[in-house]
Amino acid sequence: MTEPDPVMAEIGRGIDLSHSGEREAAHRVFAVLWDAIGATGDAFHRCVLAHSMADVQDDPREELVWDLRALEAADLISDERARQGGVGGTVAIFYPSLHLNLGDVYRRVGDLDRARDHLARGRAAVGELGDDEYGQLIREELDRLAHLLSTA
Repeated sequence: MTEPDPVMAEIGRGIDLSHSGEREAAHRVFAVLWDAIGATGDAFHRCVLAHSMADVQDDPREELVWDLRALEAADLISDERARQGGVGGTVAIFYPSLHLNLGDVYRRVGDLDRARDHLARGRAAVGELGDDEYGQLIREELDRLAHLLSTA
């Protein structure tokens, strides 16, 4: 039996706060964790934390900063580290969601070329997802983003 990962447990607590509408409290949890982990800490933790921190930003430009940090960290995660972190599969499973979020935030800040690039990258990576509820959600959101970009 492996020891519980206290960083992931705390990220989970922040996500729960965010999902229950307590965005400011979630932001505080994530900020404390980021201060402890920093820009050079474990890439798996940085990726998950930055991906979560992006979701509690009010300013889309700040959200973009966090989404870019998540993508940068994902590129440094080995498949072995992803498995150690509880990912069922390879780190490639992160990319559809990361590119979806980047495509959406680039759309909201008005950079439609980058938004379309990340949409294409997200769609190219979507084959890594299962045909489960999460995979369906990401596919639907990529379709929604494609529609929004087609009318922009």
